[in-house]
Amino acid sequence: MVEIVQELAEGWDSEAVSIGFPGLVGSQGPSSEPVALGAGWVGFDFSSAFGLPVRIMNDAAMQALGSYEGGRMLFLGLGAGVGSALITEEVILTLELGQLPYRRGETLGEALGRQGLKRLGKTAWRRAVTDVASALIKAFLADSLVIGGGNAKKLDELPPGVRQSHNLTAFRGGFRLWDTGAVPRA
Repeated sequence: MVEIVQELAEGWDSEAVSIGFPGLVGSQGPSSEPVALGAGWVGFDFSSAFGLPVRIMNDAAMQALGSYEGGRMLFLGLGAGVGSALITEEVILTLELGQLPYRRGETLGEALGRQGLKRLGKTAWRRAVTDVASALIKAFLADSLVIGGGNAKKLDELPPGVRQSHNLTAFRGGFRLWDTGAVPRA
């Protein structure tokens, strides 16, 4: 991965690297190996490999950071599963809402992720996303809920307090990892 990134970024004037990681991230970087990306992430010295300072954050939290406009914001990333984060003022908390029970022994991740979209069909899946989004706003006392991820574009109508985010906001989140002055305050 490092070699490919370096090749793609050849000629760029870079001061640092931000990595959005699809899994748990601790103070020392990834704390578990991602199923879809292969092994070698835990314990890897990214700063030495890139020759630059590196900050790693959960990918849903990075997109949430890029989408943040103030207040208490809950983020749901709808893709293969469900990524989630809560931001309030200067605190970003990565959540695992996809692990919560949903219906008939199914988790939120199974219902709202790619598997649920295929099983339920687009109409029923949209209804499930809308119902869950409204309930989560109430449960987290959120000022807003942002839906991002690859399947966000499949939603047509959103309930009050919910807005859609584009995957490109993760780039803004990557910049904001280094420039805390760029994050709006509530």
